Amino acid sequence: MSVVFHNAFPTAPSVGNGLDKKLLWMALSVQQQQQQASISSATIPSWESSASTLLSVKEACKQGDLTRAFRSLATSPRCPPQDAYSSILELCASRKAPLQGRQVHSHIVKSNSLSDDGFLRTKLIFMYGKCGRLRDAEKLFDEMPSRSIFAWNALVGAYAANARPSLAIATFQEMRVSGILPDACTLASVLKACGALEDVYTGTATHGLAVKCGLDSTGFVSNALVSMYAKCGRFGSARRLFERMDEERDVVSWNSIISACLQDGQFFEVLTLFREMQRASIPMNSYTTVGVLQACAELSLPRLGMEIHASLLKNDAKLEIYECNALVVLYARCGRIGDAMQVFCEMEEKDNVSWNSMLSGYVQNGLYQEAIDFFCEILGLGFEADQVSLISVASASGRSGNRLHGKEVHAYAMRRGLDSDLQVGNTLIDMYSKCDFVDYAEHVFYKLHSKDCVSWTTMIAGCAQNSRYSKAVELFRRVQRDGMKADSMMIGSILQACSGMACLPLLKQVHGYAIRHGLLDLVLNNTIIDVYGECGKVSRACRVFGTIRDKDVVSWTSMITCYANNGLLNEALCLFRDMVAAAVEPDAVSLIPVLAAAAGLSSSMKGKEIHGFMYRRRYLTEGTVGSSLVDMYARCGEIENSFKVFGDVRRKDLVLWTAMIDASGMHGRGEEAIRLFRGLQATGIVPDEVTFVALLYACSHSGLVDEGRYYLDMMTREYGLEAWPEHYACLVDLLGRSGRTDEAFEFIKSMPVKPTAAVWCALLGACRVHLNHKLGRIAAEKLLELEPESPGNYVLISNVFAAMRNWEEVGAVRATMEGRGLKKEPACSWIEVGKKVHTFVARDGSHKESVAIHWKLAEMIESVKKEGGYAENTKFVLQDVPEEEKKKMLHGHSERLAMAFGMLHAPKGTPIRITKNLRVCGDCHEFTKLVSKRYEQEIIVRDANRFHHFRGGSCSCRDFW
Repeated sequence: MSVVFHNAFPTAPSVGNGLDKKLLWMALSVQQQQQQASISSATIPSWESSASTLLSVKEACKQGDLTRAFRSLATSPRCPPQDAYSSILELCASRKAPLQGRQVHSHIVKSNSLSDDGFLRTKLIFMYGKCGRLRDAEKLFDEMPSRSIFAWNALVGAYAANARPSLAIATFQEMRVSGILPDACTLASVLKACGALEDVYTGTATHGLAVKCGLDSTGFVSNALVSMYAKCGRFGSARRLFERMDEERDVVSWNSIISACLQDGQFFEVLTLFREMQRASIPMNSYTTVGVLQACAELSLPRLGMEIHASLLKNDAKLEIYECNALVVLYARCGRIGDAMQVFCEMEEKDNVSWNSMLSGYVQNGLYQEAIDFFCEILGLGFEADQVSLISVASASGRSGNRLHGKEVHAYAMRRGLDSDLQVGNTLIDMYSKCDFVDYAEHVFYKLHSKDCVSWTTMIAGCAQNSRYSKAVELFRRVQRDGMKADSMMIGSILQACSGMACLPLLKQVHGYAIRHGLLDLVLNNTIIDVYGECGKVSRACRVFGTIRDKDVVSWTSMITCYANNGLLNEALCLFRDMVAAAVEPDAVSLIPVLAAAAGLSSSMKGKEIHGFMYRRRYLTEGTVGSSLVDMYARCGEIENSFKVFGDVRRKDLVLWTAMIDASGMHGRGEEAIRLFRGLQATGIVPDEVTFVALLYACSHSGLVDEGRYYLDMMTREYGLEAWPEHYACLVDLLGRSGRTDEAFEFIKSMPVKPTAAVWCALLGACRVHLNHKLGRIAAEKLLELEPESPGNYVLISNVFAAMRNWEEVGAVRATMEGRGLKKEPACSWIEVGKKVHTFVARDGSHKESVAIHWKLAEMIESVKKEGGYAENTKFVLQDVPEEEKKKMLHGHSERLAMAFGMLHAPKGTPIRITKNLRVCGDCHEFTKLVSKRYEQEIIVRDANRFHHFRGGSCSCRDFW
C-alpha cells in the first residue's frame, strides 16, 4: 500500500508485492522440477557432495546469513546444484544486495551452470529486478536463446517494481506478439503498471484479457484490478469488483479496497471496511494497520488510533517500522506530540521516514524551536538529512523567524547538494522571505535551474509581504512574458502587491487576467473584494460580491470590512444582519468589523445588540474580540462597560491592555491609564510602541506633562524601543495644550527624526488656542510643505488667522483651497434615540421635528442665560460677520441641535450621547456644562479628539481639550 509522507503517511510496500514474489518463486521451482529429468547425468556432481552443499546453503539462507551462504558456496568441492544457487539468489533479492547477487552470477558462469533451460537466467533476471539493476536484467533477458513465461514475467515485474510502468506495458505487448500466453503473475504486474500510469484504457483491456483467460477470479489478479481502478480514479469500479469477490477475499483483498478508499479520500469508509473485516474474522496485517491509522489521522480520531495501538501491544507482536511510523504521524497530526515522541523513542529500528515524521510533527504543531532543536540533535547522532527533512526544518526556521538557523540549514543543503532540489529551493525562498531576507530569497530563486509555478509564486509573495511591491509586479510581468500560466495562488500574491501599492489600474488588470484565464475561485474573489475595498472602490467590491454564488463566511466578512473601512457603517451593520439571515455563522474575524462599525457610529444600542448576539451564541470574549468590545464600548461613551468586559477576560494579552489604556485616555482618565499601565507591567507583559502611543495620548488629554515626559523616556531607555513620530506628536500636543508652546517648539527642534505633519499640526492647534501667532505661522508653513493637499490643514490654518482677526490671510487660505479643489468637511453631529440615528448639521432645518427642536433649544439658551449666567463667546466664530450674526451661528451649531433633540426624547435619568465629527468649540463646551447643571442631565459628547462627560456643570476634560 503506497501512502504519502509529510502531509499524510510514510510509504509502505505494495500490498501485492509479497504474493507476486511468492508466486514467481513457486513457478520457478515448478519449472526446475519439470526440467530436472532432462538434465544430463554428466553435468550432475556426485549426489552426496551436491546434497551437502545444498543443505548447507539452504540452512544459511533460511537463517538470513548471507555471509555463511557464500562461504558454503565457495567451499563446495563440486559444482553446486541449481537449488543452492536459487536459494542464495532469493536471499540476495530479498536483501536487495546487488553486489552479492553479481558475485553469485559470476560463480554460476564460472561453474558453467547456465544451462539452456533458462531456469537460473530467470532467477538472475528476477534478482536484478528486485535490486533495481534493470540493465543487467535486460542484458540477461536479451541473451536468452528461448524465453519462457517465467522469464517474461521476471522482466515485466522488474519494470513494474522499479517505476518503469511504460516499459512494463511495452514488454507485455511484445510478449503477446511473440505468442506467449500470460498467466496470473503477468497480469498482476501489468495491472500494477497501468495503475502507476493511471492508464485506465490499457487497464480495462487487461481486465478483459483476464476475463477471457479465466484469471479474473484469481485472488491476486482481483486484488490488482481493485488497486488499478482505484489509482485510475475509478473508485466505483474498484468497489464493485471487491463486492463480487465475496468468499475469495483475503487480507490482501481488504487491504486493496482500503487503499482504494484512502486514495479516494473516503476515510470514514476505510473505518467501516475495517470493522467489516474484523467481523469477517480476517486478521489485519501491517498494511491494514498503516491504512486505518492514516484514516484516523485524516479524521483526527486519536482515540481509535490508540485502540489499534493498544491491540497491537496486547497481541505481543513486534511492531513493524511502517506501523510505528504511522503511529508517530497519527499522534502528531492529532496534536499528541508527547505520545508521538514516546512511540518514536521506543522504536528499535528507525529509518528516514521515522526521523522525518517526528520532525514534521513538531512543525505541524507549531513547535518550531523544538523542531530546530530536534534536527540539530539527530544530526549529532549521525542522521543524514534528505529533502523532506530540510523542507521541514527550513519551514520551522521561517515560521519562527530564526534567521541564523535558516542560514545554517541553507549551508547544510549546499554541502549535501540539495539546494538545487526544486522543493527544497522553494522552501528556502519562503523561509528567507518570512525572515525579511528578500535578497537571500532572490539569490536562491535565481540559482534554481528549473523553476515551477510554485517558485515564481513564492518569490512574488515574498516580495509583496516585504513591501517590495514593484519587484513583485516585475516578476509577474516576467511570468507573462515567458508564457507561463499563472495559477490562483500567484494571482493572490500579486493582489497583495496591488493592496500595498493601492494601485487601482494594476488591480483592474490583474482582475481582468484572472477572469480571462478562468482563475477566479472563492478564495480569489474574496481577496479581490478586500483589495477593491482597500483602494476605496466599494461599488466594484459590491459587484464582485454579487457574482459569488456560494458565499462563505470570508466572503461576507470581506464585504462587511470593505463597508466599515470606507465609512459606510450603516451598510456594514445591515450586511451583517443579511449574513445572519442567510444562515452563515459569523466567526470571531467577522465580528471585528461589525463592532468597529457600531463604534464608528457611537451606537451603543447596536453595539449592545452585537454583544448580546455573541453572548447567546456563546462566543468567547477573548483575544481580538475582547479588545474590539472594549474599544466599541469606549467609543460609544460607555467606559464602564469597557472596564466590565476587560475584567471578564481571563487571559489578558498586550492588545487588550493597550485597548483599555487607550479607552481611558479617550475619556480623559489619564491617571486610570497610568494605573492600567502599571498593572500591565506587573503581569510581566512587555509593552510595545503602540502601548506607549496610547499611554502618551492619555497623558496628553489629561494635562499630565511630567508623566508624559517620564514615560517617553522610559520607552527608549528602559524598554529599548525607538520612538515613532506619533510619540513625539503626543508630547508636542501635551506641551502645547498646557500653554507651553515655546517649549514644544524647542522640543520639535531637538527631535532626532524629522518632524511629521502630525507634529506640526499639534503645535499649530496649540498656537491657535493660546494665540501664539509667531509660532503659528511657522507651524502653518511647515504643515503645508508636508501635506499641501489636506483640506483639514487649510481649515486649521484659516482658523489660526481668523483667531488673529487677520481676515485678509483667511481669505487667501480659502482661495488657495478653492484653487486646489479642496473642500472643508461640514460640521455634523448625530444622536441615537431608540433604534435610529438622527443627524444634524449647523443651523439645520431639515429634520421633521425641526420646529420643536429649535423651540426647545431657544428655551434652553434662555434658561441658562437667566440661571447660569451664560453669555455667547463670539471669539469662537471665525468669520468676519456682525456680532449678532455670530451669536446666531453659535446657537445653530450641530451639537446644540442634537442636544435639544435628546432633551425632547431621551428617557429621564439616561445620559444623552452625542457624536461630532469636528472638535467642540469653546462656547458650545461652556453651554453644555451649564445645561448639564440646570437640567440635571448627564451629557456625553464625543468630538474628533476625545470624550467629554458633562455632569453637574463640569466636564471630565477639566477644560483641557
